[in-house]
Amino acid sequence: MSDTGQPNLERAWLEPSADIDAIAAELLDAAIEVHRALGPGFLEAIYEEALCVELALRAIPFVRQSSVAVHYKGRIVDDARIDLLVADRLLVELKAIEQIAPIHVAQAMSYLKATGLPLALLVNFNAPVLLRGVRRVIRSQQ
Repeated sequence: MSDTGQPNLERAWLEPSADIDAIAAELLDAAIEVHRALGPGFLEAIYEEALCVELALRAIPFVRQSSVAVHYKGRIVDDARIDLLVADRLLVELKAIEQIAPIHVAQAMSYLKATGLPLALLVNFNAPVLLRGVRRVIRSQQ
């Protein structure tokens, strides 16, 4: 509630720490290198494989297709698959699509809620300039 007694409609965001932002910057540097070499137009799986090669060459720790349990009323109902979990702190979802849609942002937000992590990057390799295809998703406290 706000000071006026009205509901506060603004969400409180969990701003990522400086170390998570540094990991995100390293990931983006690696993704830019992959995009420079391959360009847009391939399937997502090719970019995922190439990015994993690039992360390994840079000694950046990651887990590919990480499984996270989805809970409902105290029970696990299924597992979700995250494309990349970088340094156990950054969630990365890769795309090779025309443009990032609201459903992709909702998916990333759901994964953040399931993992408790504060930051996800949606990386769309189909963009002419990679950084224009990147969307930062920050988990809200609600």
